[in-house]
Amino acid sequence: MSERSRLSMATGLLLAILATVGYMLSPPAFDPPRLTESQSFQSLPAQPQAEYRPVAHNAPIAVQDISIPAKGTTLTATIRAPRTPGRHPAMVFVQGSGRGDRGEFTTQATWLAMAGVVTLTYDKRTVGYDFRHRDFALLADDALRMIETLRLRADVDPVRTGLWGVSEGSWVIPIAAAQSLDVGFTVLVSSPNVSPVRQVAWALNEQLERLHAPAGVRDLLTRAMGGVGFNFLRYDSVPAMSKMTRPVLALYGTMDPSIPFVESTQTLTTAMTAAGNADYTIRFLGGADHAMRVNGGTFARGYLDTLANWILGLPRSARPPADAQVAGATPVQRYEASDVPKAPWYAGTAILGLALTLTAVGYVAAPVTEMVVRLRGRDLLAPARSELWPGVRRRLRRMVWTGLGLLASVVAFITLIVLFSVNQAGAWPAVLSGWLVVRVLAVLMLVQEVTTVAAVVAALRDGWEPGRWQRFTIATILGGTALLLVTAAYYGLFGIPW
Repeated sequence: MSERSRLSMATGLLLAILATVGYMLSPPAFDPPRLTESQSFQSLPAQPQAEYRPVAHNAPIAVQDISIPAKGTTLTATIRAPRTPGRHPAMVFVQGSGRGDRGEFTTQATWLAMAGVVTLTYDKRTVGYDFRHRDFALLADDALRMIETLRLRADVDPVRTGLWGVSEGSWVIPIAAAQSLDVGFTVLVSSPNVSPVRQVAWALNEQLERLHAPAGVRDLLTRAMGGVGFNFLRYDSVPAMSKMTRPVLALYGTMDPSIPFVESTQTLTTAMTAAGNADYTIRFLGGADHAMRVNGGTFARGYLDTLANWILGLPRSARPPADAQVAGATPVQRYEASDVPKAPWYAGTAILGLALTLTAVGYVAAPVTEMVVRLRGRDLLAPARSELWPGVRRRLRRMVWTGLGLLASVVAFITLIVLFSVNQAGAWPAVLSGWLVVRVLAVLMLVQEVTTVAAVVAALRDGWEPGRWQRFTIATILGGTALLLVTAAYYGLFGIPW
């Protein structure tokens, strides 16, 4: 048998072993079942026309920037108030995820102020909130401080002062409403009402379905999510929602690909029943996306008018007819919002970080060692059969570049998918091309590992006696690549199906 045939057989065998190891080590597959919708969602009554009748929004307003002390920081806020006399209802805008800037609510806040509602927008805190750590109770405390500020104003009706929250903000304001009766009402916009990890997994699955992504892409992403140890990902908002006793308005868009709105509605109605709260209104707006806009452009028809009519009509508007508490356009949710299986201990962020660190150390240690040896004036070549080392070194260098390329391509590919999901953009050729690059690099790294080991063995058989630093270089690079191969196997890069 030729040398090439033996290497091919060894590569195929190792590929099969890695695929098997990946299958055995991986957590249960993430495969959300189809949602069986109740008949009530398939035949919702139309939204009463009076709820979205046009609202005059041409009153003069006053705009004031203020600073409000909060736990560990000071938050800057903008209050917009109608100049018309008397007390007005008031509302605080609570941000979604990320570094919320009060400027993102300028259009809505100005429109509502001109319609007769005092509005407050504020910059989201950066102290105590970041990508990894999100304390929703701390954010709720910020919202309550804003409520307190509004209630002290002479032009505000304290009984009709409430909170508006979008997306992540919908996990925040139920905490505030459950803690304080000063929250006179709540408006939930695109409220997930499931845990953050279930919401993100559902949104990613919807996006991958739309992009016709291979099953392996979903496995890669969900296994990565299952190993993330962020403290907020499995937060349950139901206990707080079940203590909301004041009027609630929930608004969903039928073109929102980011949240499981049917399940979210079911969860909300169950929570309202547990709270003994019949003062809730749930509306589905046709064509509206996650931000209540149409394809990211103008606000959906009836959104601002519905919001203004409901707030201005409190307390009368708090309780719609029993047969129209849930109304509007027909929502369609295809899959359940299933939980992502938790990663086993050996695939947690700590272990993964350790494996990647050891790999990086191995890749960096070799050139650093070579540089030190050169600076010390030592002979880089072993005395016996020294002409064999340059060929081995070239293979090692290629392997390092392939390993680094694989890591970079995985990070870039995940970033691409996330951006596609957030912006609801992208095309399936980009996903397939990225996935092809990732898997080809993984297989190439496997081939390079096998051929390099074979080259080292052949050199030793021919009488090569590597020096101490050369043995160190070979061990660190081959060992680091082996760790990377096992990690790639866990994430399904050698698995079947595609």
